[in-house]
Amino acid sequence: MQLGAFTGTKPKMSWTRKILLILGFLSTLAAIALIAVAVTQNKPLRKNIKYGIVLDAGSSHTNLYVYDWPAEKENNTGVVQQVEVCKVEGSGISGYSQATEKAGPSLMQCLRRAEEVIPPNQHPETPVYLGATAGMRLLSLEDKSAADKVLSSVEKTLRSAPFNFQGARIISGQEEGAYGWITINYLLGSFKQSGWTKFLHTLKSVSETSGALDLGGASTQITFVPDEIPYESPESWLHFRLYGKDYKVYTHSFLCYGKDQALKRKLARDLQTSENGSLLDPCFHRGYQRTINISDLFRNPCTSAEKKQLPFSQLYIQGEGDYQKCRRSIQNLFNKTDCPYSSCSFNGIYLPPLQGDFGAFSAFYFVMNFLNLTSEKSPVALDKVASAVQSFCARPWQEVKPAYRQIKEKYLSEYCFSGTYILSLLQNGYEFTEENWQRIHFLEKIGSSDAGWTLGYMLNLTNMIPAEEPAMPPLSHGSYVGLMVLCSLVLVSVVLLAWLLFHKPKCLQKGIV
Repeated sequence: MQLGAFTGTKPKMSWTRKILLILGFLSTLAAIALIAVAVTQNKPLRKNIKYGIVLDAGSSHTNLYVYDWPAEKENNTGVVQQVEVCKVEGSGISGYSQATEKAGPSLMQCLRRAEEVIPPNQHPETPVYLGATAGMRLLSLEDKSAADKVLSSVEKTLRSAPFNFQGARIISGQEEGAYGWITINYLLGSFKQSGWTKFLHTLKSVSETSGALDLGGASTQITFVPDEIPYESPESWLHFRLYGKDYKVYTHSFLCYGKDQALKRKLARDLQTSENGSLLDPCFHRGYQRTINISDLFRNPCTSAEKKQLPFSQLYIQGEGDYQKCRRSIQNLFNKTDCPYSSCSFNGIYLPPLQGDFGAFSAFYFVMNFLNLTSEKSPVALDKVASAVQSFCARPWQEVKPAYRQIKEKYLSEYCFSGTYILSLLQNGYEFTEENWQRIHFLEKIGSSDAGWTLGYMLNLTNMIPAEEPAMPPLSHGSYVGLMVLCSLVLVSVVLLAWLLFHKPKCLQKGIV
């Protein structure tokens, strides 16, 4: 038998088979190229971080805040974060009214700290803002020339720093309230919602934004969006358009109702009944003593109306430590008798019905935190808060002072008053009740950022909150790449399946036969 009888001749490949092989090869090559392009083209770029600086020049002290954010995401909500806070030593800048040239240099230590935090090559492009609040508002009313000199000194120092100086000015109380509201809602992500987040948010039927309660040394602010917008007190309303949505915001700032000025106003009133310059004060601990110069007490516009000729130059205070008496004394600061509107807070100021949750920050938080009323996960009930304040006020000074050695005596001695004042302001002033008290959340930070007006101020001045919602890609980077890979695999599978069906390899043909 010859070998050729067993081998035979090799059949030629048909043109359809050649075309299918070529198509299969090209499809596979195209799929691989598609995946490579998708991965490389959509690979996240190296982060380009931007920075911003805001100085909060309050009545009692100044804080410097450094914020950063990814440059490519600066119009997204919640991407700006606080990376540094520096407390300026000494008093607030309004305390330099008698030595205005020292106001600016007092900021140098914190400016140097900002230079360390921010990369040197980004110093020239980093904006720096200073906003002065109620302390400077009062100084401007009392002595405008001194206030202007203080701001001039501050501006000179800020211009000498290596940053991009954008202004130093006194902000209004209404601005302070509005920027605080913007800050907490920006950090909570209340402004920008889309897709399922928006749908689920609607189902929950809760207030879309949180109200803001701010308490400083010289003023206090309340800001929120009511359910219904009545046509009353037009000066109390601000309109914002953020991420394509309109917000009609109620806000009011009460100058002279910060905790420090409120104490001075209470003492100025109580002083009227003193005949020899001695005062038994229920808002200080039993056994505590303090001497105050009368001229210092009546120096600013908050107390000047109470000023009268007195036969003594100093006020000698002795603590009594009686919460109930203190509460009654403080309530005299709130005039609840006259209201020309459908509803009022105090002093004839319009206040719409309270709505939703409230974030209470600054001194609201610091005082409540000192009293250990912020550590629980859920807000503490009103009666427990009142009981805690009452118990603290009842403790004698000889017991309180050694228990808190790390706290300066001036601040420690005023926590009884401050705690009682906060309860009076929220209950009697703003009319929070047992029912809605637990909708107040005492906040120091949201994430890594302090609750306060500074972040909202910077967001507004840098236009980082757009009026309209920016156009966003329908899919995230990860989802897009995943979908491209899936489609490519499906494409390859279809081509292979077509090849198998039309070509029918011998193994499949035998199976069919």
